[in-house]
Amino acid sequence: MAQFDNGDLEYVVDELYDMNGFEDEYYNPFTQNEPETNNGSDPLDSDFEDDFESSKSKTDTSALEARNGKDIQGIPWERLNFSRDEYRETRLKQYRNYENLSRSREDLDKECLQIEKGKAFYDFQFNTRLVKSTIVHFQLRNLLWATSKHDVYLMQNYSVMHWSSLLRRGKEVLNVAKPIVPTLRHPGLLSQSLSRVQISTMAVKENFLVAGGFQGELICKKLNQPGVAFCTKITTDENAITNAVDVYHNPNGSMRIMTANNDAQVRVFDAENFACLNRFSFNWSVNNTSVSPDGKLVSVLGDSAECLIADAQSGKVVGNLKGHLDYSFASAWHPDGQILATGNQDTTCRLWDIRNLSESVAVIKGRMGAIRAVKFSSDGRFMAMAEPADFVHIFDTKSGYVHGQEIDMFGEIAGISFSPDAEALFVGVSDRTYGSLLEFNRRHYNGYEDSIY
Repeated sequence: MAQFDNGDLEYVVDELYDMNGFEDEYYNPFTQNEPETNNGSDPLDSDFEDDFESSKSKTDTSALEARNGKDIQGIPWERLNFSRDEYRETRLKQYRNYENLSRSREDLDKECLQIEKGKAFYDFQFNTRLVKSTIVHFQLRNLLWATSKHDVYLMQNYSVMHWSSLLRRGKEVLNVAKPIVPTLRHPGLLSQSLSRVQISTMAVKENFLVAGGFQGELICKKLNQPGVAFCTKITTDENAITNAVDVYHNPNGSMRIMTANNDAQVRVFDAENFACLNRFSFNWSVNNTSVSPDGKLVSVLGDSAECLIADAQSGKVVGNLKGHLDYSFASAWHPDGQILATGNQDTTCRLWDIRNLSESVAVIKGRMGAIRAVKFSSDGRFMAMAEPADFVHIFDTKSGYVHGQEIDMFGEIAGISFSPDAEALFVGVSDRTYGSLLEFNRRHYNGYEDSIY
C-alpha cells in the first residue's frame, strides 16, 4: 500500500483530480457553499446525537424527483455555467489513475471483454445526505455494509452510523473518537482500550461489526449488545494499517475473523473469545483477503502484481494468479465458490476459475480508474465493481459478464454493498458537499421479458 500521511488525505478528490484548468474557467460544484466544519466544538466529536429524526431534507432525492428531472445527487446543474456532460468530459480527460507499478498497458484492452452497456438491473430509489460516507485512505474502500434491504452501516468521520432506508433515519452505533473500553476481559486475552481510532475498513455480518484502524487497531462489537466486546492493536509495526477484515465460518461452522495488515501478516481470530488462532506471513503488505463460501480457501492480495490462493486453515499457498499489472485491493467469491474476482490498480477486474488457475477466464475494464471494490449478489446473478470515483459497474453473470449497467455519478466512492437478499444496492459517496448514501432497487421482469433480456 502507498505510504501517505493521513492528514494529506482529508479530501481525496484534491489528491486524485487535477481540476485546476477546469476551475479557472468554471467553478467546481463540489466546493460551492462548503459548510463550516468548526463550530466551536471538538472536531472529533460525533456529528450526530445518539438518534435523530430525519425529516425530509431539501438535499435528498427520491426516485419520483429523479424521474421528473432532478439530479440524483441534487447537483444544481441548471445554475452552473456548464452542463453535466461537459463536466463529465473534463473529469474523464483530467483524471489521473494512481499506479504503484508503471508497466506497459498497451495490450490490456485487447484482453478485456466487450461490454454491452445500457442495461438496467438496478433502478435509482433514493439519495440522502443526512448520512455521508468518509474515507481515511484513498486505496481502501470497504466502509459500507448492508445487512438488509433497509439497513446500512457506514463510516462518517469518527462515527459508525446505521441508516434505515425504511424509516429514513440515522443513528450512531459507535463513536471511535471517544475512549473505547472492551467489555470482555479474561486472562490471556490481549485486549486494550483505544481512542481516536481512524477506521480504515469494516465488515458487518450476522449482527456482528468488525472494524480495522489506521494504526493497526481491531474493534469487534455485537450489535445487539451495549459497548464493544473486544478491541486491541494487533500489531505494533510502524506501518501497521489494518487494510481489510472479513467475518466468515470455517468448515466446522465456527465463526472467525480474518484481518489483513500492512505488516505482511494475515491473522485469524475466534469470534467468540477473540483469541488469535493463526498468523500467516507473506512477502508483501496484504491489502485484501476474502474467504471462499465453504471456508476452505482464502484469496490473498497485496503489494504485488501476483495474487495468491491459500488454505484458510494453514495459510499454505495453493495457487498463484498471474495477469494483473499492479497492486490489488479488492476480491470477492461467487456464491458457488468456483469463480473469484480480483480488482486491481491496472483498472481491471479479473475473473478466475478455481478449477484452473493457469489464466483468468475474463478481464473487465473500468471507465477511468482502479477497481477498489468488488461484490457479488447473494444469488450470484450480479457482480458489482467500484472505481475510486464516479463509476460503479454492475454485470449480469448469466450473460458471461458482457451485459452491464454503469452508474454514473460524481465523488469518491467509500464502498458498495448488495443487500443479503440482492434486492438493493447501496453506494457510499465521500465528498465535502455532495457526500451521501445512494440506494438502488433491483428491477424485476416477467418471465418472457427476463428470458430475452
